[in-house]
Formats: sequence, C-alpha cells, structure tokens
Amino acid sequence: MAKGILAKKIGMTQLYDETGKVLPVTLLQAGPCYVTQVKTKETDNYDAIQLGFDTLREVLLSKAELGHTKKNNIPAVRRIAEFRDFGSELKAGEVVKADIFVPGEKVKVTGVSKGKGFAGVIKRHGFGGGRATHGSKFHRAPGSLGAGTFPGRVFKGVKMPGHAGVKVTSVMNLKVVRVDAENNLLYIKGAVPGSQKAYVRIEAL
Repeated sequence: MAKGILAKKIGMTQLYDETGKVLPVTLLQAGPCYVTQVKTKETDNYDAIQLGFDTLREVLLSKAELGHTKKNNIPAVRRIAEFRDFGSELKAGEVVKADIFVPGEKVKVTGVSKGKGFAGVIKRHGFGGGRATHGSKFHRAPGSLGAGTFPGRVFKGVKMPGHAGVKVTSVMNLKVVRVDAENNLLYIKGAVPGSQKAYVRIEAL
C-alpha cells in the first residue's frame, strides 16, 4: 500500500461539481499526523511508516506510550497506525498533512462501522424474507438452519440474528473531491464507515 494518513470523521455535506451536479461528500479531519517511527527491512524486516494522530494531555498516556513519542519530540497522540510501503522518504518527528492527497485521487477508507444493536437476519445479513400473502407466517425469520437427523446440530458460521455492526469495514475506490490544505480537511465522495468523530485510516490506491 502507498501513502496514507489517519483522520477523524466530521460528518457529511454536499458540494457542486463543474456541471452543477450535487455530490454527497464526507468531511474528514486528516492530520496533522506525526511520524512516530520509521521501520526498515534492516531493523524490522519490513518497510513502514508509523503515524500518530490527535494530540491529548500527557497524563492520559502510559509511561511506555509517552516515552515512545517523547523520544522524537512528538506531542502525546491518541491514535497510532502503521502504513507499509509509504512511498516517501520521511524521518521520525516529521509531520504528514492532508496535502499528500490531490483532488481526483482514489483512496481506500477503513474504519469501524456503526453499531446497530441486536438485529434479525434481514437487517444483519440482507435476507429476502418469506412471502407476505396467502396465509404465510414466514416473513422475517431465518428459515432452515441445516439438516435434521444428521448431523443433528447447527454448524458454526451459519448466518443468524445477533449483534450487528461494530466491525472493521473498508470502502474502496472513493474519490477525493477537494483538499483544504490550510485546515487539513479532505472532502471524499460518498459515505465512509463509522459515526461522527470516529477515527479512520485513508490509503491511496
């Protein structure tokens, strides 16, 4: 994977393109991210850039976490993530901002999806449901879960009702519509996983 950045979801809004067409976009606070560590094949067996995002009070970090950032004169950060094969020569202590992306670029956005609570198979897995007419009593139930006499049990992994959402989700091929380099804001076409103030990682494709 090439260059990337950590961001916080602000919310959704609309923009107009050159033809006057309305574009639904997600507004993301992308950076500034601090390079907390540079990993190389010689020392770590792989190449990666470790980025820290969203500063906070030092008292909220453990001594190990604080020492990791203090080593390179970096402020205390809330989130740390690695990006392999970043494609840029960076050193520990440098800052990565939203301007590493350009309008029109395609990106992959990864985050934790919204929690839906306990949900049935139609909402959770997209089942079609049964017929709704002629005395049918099979509407939103899951239906058969397996064979009867043999093996006489339900196999693991069968799609059933349960807790929906709160899963690491990636959305591919999202387009960067606008980059506000001064305020470190990215406008990305479409929706991205997570609720407002959720953390996401953005990677170039």
